[in-house]
Amino acid sequence: MTDKKAVLSVGEQTVELPIYSGTAGPDVIDVRALVQEGLFTYDPGFVSTSACESKITYIDGANGVLLHRGYPIEQLAENSDYLEVAYLLLHGELPNEAEGQRFRDTVKNHTMIHEQMRHFFNGFRRDAHPMAIMCGVVGALSAFYHDTMDMTDEKEREVAGFRLLAKMPTLGAMCHKYSLGQPFMYPRNDLNYAENFLYMMFANPCEEYEVNPVLAKAMDRIFILHADHEQNASTSTVRLAGSTGANPFACIASGIAALWGPAHGGANEAVLAMLEEIGDESRIEEFVARAKDKDDPFRLMGFGHRVYKNFDPRAKVMRETCHEVLKELGLENDPMLKMAQKLEKIALEDEYFIERKLYPNVDFYSGIILKAIGIPVSMFTVIFAMARTIGWFAHWNEMVSTNYRIGRPRQLYTGYTQRDYPGKK
Repeated sequence: MTDKKAVLSVGEQTVELPIYSGTAGPDVIDVRALVQEGLFTYDPGFVSTSACESKITYIDGANGVLLHRGYPIEQLAENSDYLEVAYLLLHGELPNEAEGQRFRDTVKNHTMIHEQMRHFFNGFRRDAHPMAIMCGVVGALSAFYHDTMDMTDEKEREVAGFRLLAKMPTLGAMCHKYSLGQPFMYPRNDLNYAENFLYMMFANPCEEYEVNPVLAKAMDRIFILHADHEQNASTSTVRLAGSTGANPFACIASGIAALWGPAHGGANEAVLAMLEEIGDESRIEEFVARAKDKDDPFRLMGFGHRVYKNFDPRAKVMRETCHEVLKELGLENDPMLKMAQKLEKIALEDEYFIERKLYPNVDFYSGIILKAIGIPVSMFTVIFAMARTIGWFAHWNEMVSTNYRIGRPRQLYTGYTQRDYPGKK
């Protein structure tokens, strides 16, 4: 209970609403009682609405803070790896050595997919977008594991989580191989999570393939930095789908569909498209001027963030990783990197960008890294979905572990009121 109240006056009507305080962030006004008074709130995009209570991730956009279970993202990216972060998101605490090893071993034991699923891919056109395939094949996992989907059973939920976490890299790599017409590569349990993904992406049966440790580390960091981001559009979609009692595979597929939208998961693709449009370092000033012109449709992509009104805490880690990868591959003088560096310098020094707090975000660097590794642009959002799956699942699991209600947003209706069907003449 809470002693703090908000008082809402509507004409002569007065409603008292409880105010709750979390461990961090702004207070929230509980408006659930309004419906009993014949009132709804109006909040397009739900930007001022707390739709749930959660202990998983916290963002302080004003100060550029991202915490997973209280741990700053910068510390996790520096000291942890993706599977340890996955354990943290699921269980609330970092694992000890034995717990961590058991968790990794279990993930490795679930990396294979049912052999029948290989045939699913043949139903897609050769040039199908990898995200279209991912939506289908992830949802189809429910057809193979329908006998263990009692979501009131904590153990069965845990097994579903392991299956999703383990199989997403396998399915993602299969999407890539299918688009090339190359044979699928089976996962290798002697490799870690990131190494295994790169192996399945780029190896082939005709020759030996050795995973570059620098690239594997970079990929692991990309997974960490995209693992969860609180109640964004795709996570909210997963929660809303899950509130109906839908199985976790269907819910994650709904998250993939939401992530596919260019306003959500396609930002790093947009950065590369922008750099290609600029074309050369000598033209940057021209395009910066266009970006400042409110009448010009051109926009600089990868700068600023809807949530972060300060520096994106993930961007610094991604920037360092970008330089490590390009140095390893001998691409320090890559023209695209040179353009990116000049744009970054302008954004950090130009008053126009400083006043508007348009700092480089994580997407500004991640697309350059993925391109350097050799991953096609069409796979960028697939990799985002792979990384975010553990965050989606953690939120879904948190919700179904409590007394939750089916989601049912209301509306401000502006259509016709009741009218009669015109009589026949």
